[in-house]
Amino acid sequence: MSQKTEQWWEKKIGIETAGHRDRFFEEACNPYEPTDYGVLERLAKSGYITADSHFLDYGCGLGRSLFFMAAKTGCRATGIEFDPYLCEGAERNLGQAKLPEAYKKGIRIVCADARNYRIEDEDCFYFFNPFANEILEIVLEKIRQSCFDRPRPMHLFFYYPFDEEVAVLMTADGFTFVDEIDCTDLYEYFDLRERILVFEAE
Repeated sequence: MSQKTEQWWEKKIGIETAGHRDRFFEEACNPYEPTDYGVLERLAKSGYITADSHFLDYGCGLGRSLFFMAAKTGCRATGIEFDPYLCEGAERNLGQAKLPEAYKKGIRIVCADARNYRIEDEDCFYFFNPFANEILEIVLEKIRQSCFDRPRPMHLFFYYPFDEEVAVLMTADGFTFVDEIDCTDLYEYFDLRERILVFEAE
């Protein structure tokens, strides 16, 4: 586990994102479970996300990844969330977060269906199993089209991927696997899925 506890990070950033939510609005959407702070710390230190990045989290829930990445890298951050209840919680967290005002202004919560969200200038995309593969395929096509319309370096990060998800990614047009961020050592018990797969859009 990370040397710093979940409670330590929550207090430091001034947010409340712990726990699980089993509310379902659609069968294809998975319940809320935040990424462990140790994993987010490893992603932030990977060098892929910088102050010039625009980080987008699909299924952001209560916004943990947004606030953490903004705090650690200074990036802009957008969260897409389907559940209005979680969106309200993320907005509350944004209001109370202990971040510089300039960082807070660079964070936004969008209550929307990922299939309908119009990608703007985002260039870093984060996924922690937010939805089923049929939605993932639609989202990937939107990212690919955005890269085609406005060419720019774009990276996709997939934490704790399922085998079926990896199969979709490895066969999707316009994406290349470039790296793997190992997170297995963060936990007492070895789990091969404790990793972040990194893809580039082309």
